[in-house]
Amino acid sequence: MRIRSVTCLVNARSDAIQAAGRLAGEARTTLEKAGLEVQTTRLATQPLSLLGGDPVPLAHELWAQCAAAGMDYLGMGPVLADTPGAAQSVSLIARIPELIRSTGTVFCSVLVARRGQGINLAAIRRTAWAIRDIAHSTGLGFGNLRLAALANVGPGSPFFPAAYHDGGPPAVAVATESADLAVAAFSETGSLDEARHRLVGAVEAAARQIGNLIEPLAERHGFRFAGTDFSLAPFPDQARSIGEAIEQLGVDRFGAPGTLFAASFITDCLRRAAYLRCGFNGLMLPVLEDATLAERSHDGLFTVNDLLLYSAVCGTGLDTVPLPGDVTEEELAGILLDVAALALRLDKPLTARLMPVPGARAGDLTTFDFDYFTNGRVLAVKKAASPGLFQRADWLAI
Repeated sequence: MRIRSVTCLVNARSDAIQAAGRLAGEARTTLEKAGLEVQTTRLATQPLSLLGGDPVPLAHELWAQCAAAGMDYLGMGPVLADTPGAAQSVSLIARIPELIRSTGTVFCSVLVARRGQGINLAAIRRTAWAIRDIAHSTGLGFGNLRLAALANVGPGSPFFPAAYHDGGPPAVAVATESADLAVAAFSETGSLDEARHRLVGAVEAAARQIGNLIEPLAERHGFRFAGTDFSLAPFPDQARSIGEAIEQLGVDRFGAPGTLFAASFITDCLRRAAYLRCGFNGLMLPVLEDATLAERSHDGLFTVNDLLLYSAVCGTGLDTVPLPGDVTEEELAGILLDVAALALRLDKPLTARLMPVPGARAGDLTTFDFDYFTNGRVLAVKKAASPGLFQRADWLAI
């Protein structure tokens, strides 16, 4: 297991950013001395909508402060478009493509739906436009790595692009890269009950270690330890692949019948584990970050809709999903709308990080050169959309 990120969640002030940098630096040293490699340190602010001013120059200003504090990435939080009166916030979405193009380390998002409120169809349409704009104005569409649509996602997650601060006292949270715990737990022989027992025990032991190291450190720096997110994030090799874990459990190949059960089984393991949790704590299925998922995309064993189905019983939604370059704004909007509807109906947090690849067709192999990606096949879309739904409403209470 590795630490994907030590994420500090603060209000965007210079002194708070400096304090976060000191805590994150000491946390990295402390964790690595204990044998836990830390990939990144990150800072997430309160929602972009609440920061005020033009977000593009503000992104550059805040990133300069983060870099000076030793942080690796900055998350400016979401445009809050989860209420009926969010028209001004929706207009901020138009600035996101420039924000993404003009920075290389700043993430943001759009909160398009929330349980008890409803779905902002106007914001979904505008977010779909932003995804297409970024796809065709950044190399290979890679800028969409740093943008997500959020549905029913609250503050406090340590994973980007979903991370944002609740505006209260500063906090620190830990995101793990822990798919290898599931691979190890399921590779041993024995029953499903024994596999579950091994994974629950491994998660609890790792969480105790992280908590024992970070909680006193956070308190010493005046931060609250918000907890750990064990969403079993993968890394692009077989030993750290959640797809590999699912196949070790007994599914012939990821995407075959039984995959939905396996996704539910792993999520149940995480829910049984006792630890201080924050964020998603579900199964994460990022197509381009997982060696087995990328390989099974070559075989045509799953579709975008299959991934959405698995999200109904497990994880974070649609993550790093490669799509054809000619996917339309209407098609993207329909996918985002389905994600939002599922999140509200099941009262769970879901995200969509969609990556149209300019010039690529369904079945083409992606060619990203990024340490945290493995290349897979572009997934097909249905070449059909539902523009009539968006013509009927800008907002719907659900």
